[in-house]
Amino acid sequence: MDAISMVHASLGEQELAAVAEVFASGWPAGQGPRGKALESMLTERYGAGDAVAVSNCGAALHLAMLTLGVKPGDEVIVADYSFPAPGQAVRYVEGVPVFADVRADTGTVDPQAVADLIGPRTVGIIAVDTVGLPADYTELQALADRHGLFVVEDAACAVGATYQGREAGSLAEVGCLSFHGRKGASSGEGGALIATDPAIAHHARLLASFGIGSIFDMAQVVGLPISEFTEVGYNYKLSDIAAAIMQVQLGRIDQLLERRRAVAARYAELLADEELLTVPHVPEDRTHAWQTYMVTLDPSVDREGLATKLRAQGIGCAHGTWASHVQPVFESKQVCPVSADLFQRNLAIPMHAELSMDQVERVVDVLRPALRTNASSTRSLGPA
Repeated sequence: MDAISMVHASLGEQELAAVAEVFASGWPAGQGPRGKALESMLTERYGAGDAVAVSNCGAALHLAMLTLGVKPGDEVIVADYSFPAPGQAVRYVEGVPVFADVRADTGTVDPQAVADLIGPRTVGIIAVDTVGLPADYTELQALADRHGLFVVEDAACAVGATYQGREAGSLAEVGCLSFHGRKGASSGEGGALIATDPAIAHHARLLASFGIGSIFDMAQVVGLPISEFTEVGYNYKLSDIAAAIMQVQLGRIDQLLERRRAVAARYAELLADEELLTVPHVPEDRTHAWQTYMVTLDPSVDREGLATKLRAQGIGCAHGTWASHVQPVFESKQVCPVSADLFQRNLAIPMHAELSMDQVERVVDVLRPALRTNASSTRSLGPA
C-alpha cells in the first residue's frame, strides 16, 4: 500500500506556467517585477501599510527586530511552544528572549504568562500562531499598549487563518509569514514582512538587499547610478521565481484551505471518541490554517513507539513543534511547564491539501490500534 506523507506541497501546472514567464522575462533574481507584484498583492490582502517579500520567515523576524529597534540586552517576550526561529531572531540582535508559557488547550501563548514576565528591560512581544492557530491578540495588544511594547505576529504557519474576522498576518504592527513547502500557500521557500507602518517596511526592504535597495530599479535609471552602502544589510531577497509561484498560490489559497479544513473535520469526526488522544481545540473567535494536524496523546502512550509503528506502515508523523526554553542554544533557566508537556505529548499526523478522505480514514485505521499497542498496561483500554 502506498505511503501517506505527512506534508505535500500543492504545486502544479499553474505554478510551472508562472515560472516559465519569469524565465522568459530575463529577471529571475529578487526585487524584480514579480516580487513587486507579490508585495502589492500582500499589501492589499492584509490591508497593510506595505509588505516586503523576503527569503524566509526567519529573515522577516530578524528584519522585524532590526526595524523595531531592539538593542543588545533588551528583553523580548517570546511564545515558547514554537519552532525556535522567534527566539533566535532576538538573539541575532543580541537581545534576550524571555519565553512565555502557553495555553494547554491551544498551544498559543498565554497572555497571563506574558503579563507576569514584563519587566524594566522588556521592549516587545513575539506571539506565534501555533501550527496555524492565531494567538489571543486582543489581550496581548492591551498588555503591549499598557506597557509601551511592540507586538510582532509570527504567522509563519497561519496564512489564511483568522482571528475575530481579521486575517492572520495583520494582527499586530508587524506580521511575519512563511512560504515554506509545508505551508498552506508555498513557493518552496520564502516569506514576507507585513507592516502597518510603511516606514518600517521601507527600512526592511533596504536591509533585505544589503542596505541599497532594488538593483532592478537602479537598472531602469538612465545613466550610471552608483549606490552607497550606509548601513549593514543582508541578502534576504525573494527571487522573482518564488514570487511568481506565490502569486499563483495566493490566488488558490481559499481552495487549498478548504481541502485542509475538510481533512481536519474528518479527523475530528473519526477521532472524537478516542480516549488515548485529544484532537485540536479551535476557539470560536478564530479559524485554523491547518498547517499541521497535531493531536495530544494521553500520558500513558509511548509516543516514540507509536511513531515507529505508524511509519512502519507508511504513515508519516512527527513530534509537532518545540518547547523553545529547553533547547540548548538558548541556555534558558526558565520553566514553561505547559509547553514542556505539549512538547512531550503532541504528535503531528498527515495534513495537506492533497490528502483524500480514503487516506485520512487509513491513517485513523492504523492509528487506533497502534495507540493501544503503545499504551502502558496500567491503563484499562478495553479490546484493541
